[in-house]
Amino acid sequence: MGTSQSREDRITDSESEEDYEEEEEEEQYDDASGDLQKPQSSSSSSGTQKSLDEIDAKLKSLKLKYPSQQPNLKNPVKLYLHIGGNTPKAKWVISDKLTSYTFVKTSKISAGEDEDDDDGEELRSGGGDSWWVLKVGSKVRARVSMDMQLKMFGEQRRVDFVDRGVWALKFFTGEEYRSFVTQFQDCLFENVYGVEATEENKFKVYGKDFIGWIKPEAADDSMWEDAEDKSPEETPVKGSQDLLEEFEEAANGGVQSLALGALDNSFLVNDLGVHVYRNFNRGIHGKGICVKFDGGSKSGGDLEHSTLKKALLMRAETNMMLMSPAKEGKPNATGLKQLDIETGKIVTEWKFEKDGTDITMRDITNDTKGSQLDPSESTFLGLDDNRLCQWDMRDKSGMVQKIATSSSPVLHWTQGHQFSRGTNFQSFASTGDGSIVVGSIDGKIRLYSKTSMRQAKTAFPGLGSPVTHVDVTYDGKWVLGTTDTYLVLICTLFTDKDGKTKTGFSGRMGNKIPAPRLLKLTPLDSHLAGANNKFQGGHFSWVTENGKQERHLVATVGKFSVIWDFQQVKNSAHECYHNQQGLKSCYCYKIVLKDESIVESRFMHDKFAVSDSPEAPLVVATPMKVSSISLSGKR
Repeated sequence: MGTSQSREDRITDSESEEDYEEEEEEEQYDDASGDLQKPQSSSSSSGTQKSLDEIDAKLKSLKLKYPSQQPNLKNPVKLYLHIGGNTPKAKWVISDKLTSYTFVKTSKISAGEDEDDDDGEELRSGGGDSWWVLKVGSKVRARVSMDMQLKMFGEQRRVDFVDRGVWALKFFTGEEYRSFVTQFQDCLFENVYGVEATEENKFKVYGKDFIGWIKPEAADDSMWEDAEDKSPEETPVKGSQDLLEEFEEAANGGVQSLALGALDNSFLVNDLGVHVYRNFNRGIHGKGICVKFDGGSKSGGDLEHSTLKKALLMRAETNMMLMSPAKEGKPNATGLKQLDIETGKIVTEWKFEKDGTDITMRDITNDTKGSQLDPSESTFLGLDDNRLCQWDMRDKSGMVQKIATSSSPVLHWTQGHQFSRGTNFQSFASTGDGSIVVGSIDGKIRLYSKTSMRQAKTAFPGLGSPVTHVDVTYDGKWVLGTTDTYLVLICTLFTDKDGKTKTGFSGRMGNKIPAPRLLKLTPLDSHLAGANNKFQGGHFSWVTENGKQERHLVATVGKFSVIWDFQQVKNSAHECYHNQQGLKSCYCYKIVLKDESIVESRFMHDKFAVSDSPEAPLVVATPMKVSSISLSGKR
């Protein structure tokens, strides 16, 4: 196991460093050597050349030489390339000492097809399938999107981004830097929403209540400050602390799902069955017990050949609901199987049905954050593309169905709604009191109260990327949405007309909604994670008790598990947010690196946090292994 911490290297402007880097550049990039002075072959001129070089160096250091070079070039920048990855030899080298950038609208995507738009005209009236592209000299041509992972360094007048490599642009004045950032954000908005980035269009896209989305700098951040948890015993993970691997075990291959328990055991589902792990304060440790899917059901053996995508613990963690997709490539299932963990038998195969018609579900979850601990739990929540509902394992008269006399038991739809128009729901989660948050493919995040699934109390607009996963804190004050390239953290608190502080689950939030914050990888870490690896499964740490606050957030991307300090992200004075334009983005995190792609990363229940650790252990499952990571820095 490897651990890594997010870091940024400062690019300095000292001439000595530039000369050194230029020499390196001559070895690495043939096309970057044109500006270098070639040595004279005549020995008689060597002394004169040496004197001229000394004068030239002094003029350079005084910034007196070539004063007219920069003004004659439109949008001048210095272009750097990062080489060496995360090795000890990693560094920035100059790719172009002086070049220029432009934003062009085009329908071409190949780096070689740019002969028609070299003039850089920003033709906002362009039609058809066209989009904005950033061009930097002849070396960079990137479609303006969140995939570029653009990061701003206002104090250095610099931006970093990804385009088949990690690049940096340095600007000569603060005005030129701010102009670039504004143009980039306008082009990004137009590429995402298909309309020009005018204030009128932004109000149409986001809605009049979401001023923080339209003008983040004008947003009221007081709710972020008011909601900060300042309890002294909760110590954040500091940069000097190490992530310590406590246990690592072979998982016998084919790991598909991780189901952490808050009591004695946790469970790993793979091709062979459900493997039982013992919960300890330092992580989970295999008990050598595997509940195989055989017997107890007429077609129980079929489960051996299906791909399980969801395992949900219920009834004081003695039962597990297992859901498999009906068709390969799609998550929707027509039913689920109920496993009695204590006997190792699949006791029931449930069907999803409404008004006599078979329907599908794409996800299931517990009624509340802590209801899996309830021994009498008989209901759970279901989500499909256009459905949100609650299922009951009892019949309509309130009695548990007699499975032995029922050939195909049907779950009872107790409440919910089937939406007529395409909501394209993707994921959902419940709070401690049973309120529900739902993420959609259009990027919207909806909040439903525990009393009604028909109409959302609050609907946050999307930021242009599909929300693939959502989580919510136990108290409902914070929502975390996962997209392919970033996580979005939303504060649901607002003050009503009577001066009371409420969450968006219980009422309409009005027009004083705090701006969201983004959690991102640095361009370098994003590049190292791989172009095809996306963020998955962003989660808060796990508490099931009023008055306790989650302390960390975790998500996976490829072979990385990425951990953010929740308190740090909420702190508006955090150094990451200095000199940023647009929505605040946090890049301070720790990385757990594994040797294969990670299936799931989750924090154990808060009760397993020990006194010398700021958090309960993190469990990381890959297809072949399961690891327990301690955040303690004192051992």
